Amino acid sequence: MNDHDRNERGENGADGERVVVRDRRRIDPVTGEVRVPVGEPAGTAPTEAPEADTGLDAVAAAELAAQVAERTSDLQRVSAEYANYRRRVDRDRESVLVGARVQFVSELLTVLDDLDRAEAHGDLTGPFKAVADKLVAVVQKLGLEPFGLEGEPFDPSVHEAVQHEDSGVDGPSITVVSTVLRRGYRIADRVLRPAMVMVADRADDGTGTEPAPTTTEPDPAEGP
Repeated sequence: MNDHDRNERGENGADGERVVVRDRRRIDPVTGEVRVPVGEPAGTAPTEAPEADTGLDAVAAAELAAQVAERTSDLQRVSAEYANYRRRVDRDRESVLVGARVQFVSELLTVLDDLDRAEAHGDLTGPFKAVADKLVAVVQKLGLEPFGLEGEPFDPSVHEAVQHEDSGVDGPSITVVSTVLRRGYRIADRVLRPAMVMVADRADDGTGTEPAPTTTEPDPAEGP
């Protein structure tokens, strides 16, 4: 068999059947358009996927809203707890600072008493007075406040009465401070020591039923 016979057999014989490859892709890789399958009339639109159930979307939205509400509630609770914690820390810090000032200044009260007596006897002069003024300025900066004035109503919570003078008042009367023997001191709302006083009865004219304010007390270095 020559080459001519072989070519004819390859083209027309059973051994030479042509192989046909059909491209069944729905999307044309070149144009990107949807191909119409063989046997389908042109212009037939492809079958669309069924729409999602709107009921499922509503359930998911409700669940999401519930989660947001829960997270918001948790955030508000944490914020409130943190605010309470900050207030508690600030209060404890202030209490510690006041306690430290009280402990330090309490050791100087006897020195302030000596300065009061020196001032009352006219001995607080010259360099001694300059040092005393500096000491008083330091304790005042730390918040020390003296209290105890003659004529103010007697208050057992801040006054220590060592003598009650009989004034012979008839009718309604109130007890007032007649003499201050030793001034009292406080820092913030803590009384370091009460004022030692002598008290007497005075006719009640309706003007002295409340204790006198002590925030305008004179300088600790001055005499009573």
